[in-house]
Amino acid sequence: MVEPSLPSFAEWHAEPSWETIDFISDLHLSEETPRGFDAWAAYMGNTPADAVVILGDLFEAWVGDDARHAGFEARCTEVLTATAAVRPVAFMVGNRDFLVGEAMLAACHVRALADPTVLVAGDQRLLLSHGDALCLSDLQYQRIRAMARSAAWQRDFLLQPLEARRAQVRHFRLQSELHNRARSGTPYADVDLPTAVQWMRAVAAPTFIHGHTHRPATETLTPGLVRHVLSDWDLDHTEPERAEVLRWHRGVLTRLPLLP
Repeated sequence: MVEPSLPSFAEWHAEPSWETIDFISDLHLSEETPRGFDAWAAYMGNTPADAVVILGDLFEAWVGDDARHAGFEARCTEVLTATAAVRPVAFMVGNRDFLVGEAMLAACHVRALADPTVLVAGDQRLLLSHGDALCLSDLQYQRIRAMARSAAWQRDFLLQPLEARRAQVRHFRLQSELHNRARSGTPYADVDLPTAVQWMRAVAAPTFIHGHTHRPATETLTPGLVRHVLSDWDLDHTEPERAEVLRWHRGVLTRLPLLP
C-alpha cells in the first residue's frame, strides 16, 4: 500500500449568511444517462440551498474544456451557468472528470475547489475530498492516477484532436470496467481509514465528506470523528435507482433522497 505524505489542505470559508449547503458527487453524467441528467438539472434549478458543492465525477468523462461548446457538454454547461447565477456553485474534480479546468469553471462562474479542502462553516470545520486519493489499497489505480494527474500527461493528451481524445477515453473506460470486474464486482476500493483519520486530525476537522466509493454511509471512524460518504446517482442503469443529496443546514448534516 502506498504511504503518502500529508497533502496540502486548502481552506474555504462559507459566507456567514449561508444556512444551507448541499453536497453531491458521482453523478457520472453522459449522453447515456438522460434520466440522470434531467434529475440533476431539476435539482440544480430548484434546490433551496444557499450553495451547492460538487465533489467530483459530475461527468462520466471530461476530455477537455473545449468540449463544452456543443452537444451534451454544452447542455451541462448551461445548467451550471444558470445555477451559479442564482447561488454559489463549487466544483472539485474527481477521477472521471479531472480534466475540468479553469476555462470551463470560469465560463460557468463556478468556484474550483482543491482536493482536499477544509470548509469552514460557522464554527464547524468539514474536510472535503473526492476520495480517490485515499483508496491506497488499489495500487494499480494509484499508479494510473499519478500518471494522469501529471502536467506532462495532461499536456500531451489535450494536444490531441477532440475526437481522438473521445476515442481514447472510451478505451480508458473499457479498461476500467475490466479492472473492476476482476475485483469481483466491487467498483472501487474503500478509502484507507487510518489515513483519513490522520487527515482529519491534521486539520482539526471532525467531519469528513467524500464520494468516489459509491458506498453511501455515515460512519464514526474514531470517537469524535465522523465520515459521510456521498451517494452516487444512477437513474438509468440500476435497480433500485438512487439519487441523494447530503445537506448541511445550520450545522446539521442530513441525507435527502431525491426519489419518491
